[in-house]
Amino acid sequence: MAYNFDQFIDRSQSESLKWRLYGDDVLPLWVADMDFQSPEPVIRALRRRVEHGVFGYGLIMPELCEIVVERLYSLYRWRVSPEALVFLPGVVPGFNLACRAVTSPGDGVLVQTPVYPPILRAPANAGLSCDEMELTRRADGYYEIDFDLFEDTITERTRVFILCNPHNPVGRVFRREELERMAEICLRHDVVICSDEIHCDLVFEGHQHIPIASLAPEIGERTITLMAPSKTYNIAGLKCSVAIIENAELREKFNAARAGLVGGVNVLGYTAALAAYRDGQPWLEEVLRYLEANRDFLLQYVHERLPGITMVSPEGTYLGWLDCRQAGIPGNPHEFFLREAKVALNDGATFGRGGEGFVRLNFGCPRSTLLEALNRMEKALRILNEKSLTAL
Repeated sequence: MAYNFDQFIDRSQSESLKWRLYGDDVLPLWVADMDFQSPEPVIRALRRRVEHGVFGYGLIMPELCEIVVERLYSLYRWRVSPEALVFLPGVVPGFNLACRAVTSPGDGVLVQTPVYPPILRAPANAGLSCDEMELTRRADGYYEIDFDLFEDTITERTRVFILCNPHNPVGRVFRREELERMAEICLRHDVVICSDEIHCDLVFEGHQHIPIASLAPEIGERTITLMAPSKTYNIAGLKCSVAIIENAELREKFNAARAGLVGGVNVLGYTAALAAYRDGQPWLEEVLRYLEANRDFLLQYVHERLPGITMVSPEGTYLGWLDCRQAGIPGNPHEFFLREAKVALNDGATFGRGGEGFVRLNFGCPRSTLLEALNRMEKALRILNEKSLTAL
């Protein structure tokens, strides 16, 4: 490999939220932030920009718009105009703005749980109700959509559906027929779709990401799509994302909602995004291979060495969704592994209904870090089981 993803980079002395939130003795496999160095072309472009030495207000870079438009067509055969692009300092502001743009107080927002916690919080942020439908978890752990439940959850006040695809945390990459069915129901009920597709580039072999807005012109006219290079190229701290809004009236409402509250992207964010999309493909291809190997290693380890814990292979993202409900863990598994194993994972309960008893594990790290964390978790479970047997 041209890139060494096995290299451990010490982030504990940096400003890293991931590595500084917990103690020095804790291995953090929680927030969706990879421990890999970003692509060299991105680092090189940022270095040149920093050496310029002046960091005033920036304009949207026409070249970045062109590359995004070309990328959408080359990857998805989705043809959009540069005018459809709205650059933002993050996807989270994007779906919060969508909630404000097309609703009135008391309206509802449809979400599918368990789901990324900021999506759950977005409706309340805008004074709206959260219309929750739980994804169906089959006996083998695979998640599906109950379309009757999906439609029944929509009320006369539901105005927005926040789709998460690829799905965080369950790892689904929704198939074309699933997306078409959801879109058809939303259009029939006059519900605007806001699609968080931040993990769209992190899809594993055998699966294909399809932007829901690309399915048909009438769907694109009712959709706000949110994408970003941040997760893909590990540049989340530089705060650059893009909303693709083909409908001019909807785009105007979206921009009106951000007025005075959500500014533009900083100059380094633009620089990094342009370099990543223009020159980062070789890095992305290599990191996907490494992540897929980490995923398979994690699956085997969970199956063979973490009794009572199960996991289904994620189709996308670098996040494992571990079911700990049969492991005999007293109380919250997140708290158990933090306390007993010194491993920080995400608490499944924070992802809404269907998340209780689960933890989310970030395997976007060197294999040695992943192995050390899993070994700690295995030891904590072994000690727990030994204590249980002694008590008998």
